[in-house]
Amino acid sequence: MDTLLQILSVAFALFLLMDPLGNVPIFVAVLKDVDPKRQRVIIFRELIIALAIIICFNFLGNFLLDLLKVQQSTLLVSGGIILFIIAIRMIFPSHKDPELDLSREKEPFIVPLAVPMVAGPAVLAAVMLYSYQDHSEWITVAAIVIAWAISTLILLASPTLKKLLGDKGLIASERLMGLILVLISVQMFLEGVRLFILQSQTIHA
Repeated sequence: MDTLLQILSVAFALFLLMDPLGNVPIFVAVLKDVDPKRQRVIIFRELIIALAIIICFNFLGNFLLDLLKVQQSTLLVSGGIILFIIAIRMIFPSHKDPELDLSREKEPFIVPLAVPMVAGPAVLAAVMLYSYQDHSEWITVAAIVIAWAISTLILLASPTLKKLLGDKGLIASERLMGLILVLISVQMFLEGVRLFILQSQTIHA
């Protein structure tokens, strides 16, 4: 039961970071000149590429962090700060993303849909963080697949969602996810601070 809760907790956080609802307008804009049947093929292909990249970072995370000699408390604090910044950007979005300029290309490949829209810096950093925590890497893999599968379903239905929710509905959904992500980021930051204090007390004991 604890393992299932861990998987669902990590999956939920990764789903928020993948931000599929926030990416719907971008996917629609980039693929607007592509045949509707071909759109789904492209979206699925790009999401498969994104999944492969994310899973690679999951297994490389421990090696890179051990190589850099980064402690878990440092990772939790820095991860919390990064997630907080991402959450604030979701709540208070800036103007159009520069990636939309690539909509001139008839059929995008890897950039911008797979990277950075799905497998973005925040997702990759979070995956490295979760893979470094005290649980099996396969828990993180299961969480990645769950978050990815839900994001895939949403993005495959992006043209329909765009029509149903409209711009205001999508913005409201993204801001709600941003608010939830703020809570997760603050909790992660506080956990890092708590761990750092415990480590300091152990050293000076």
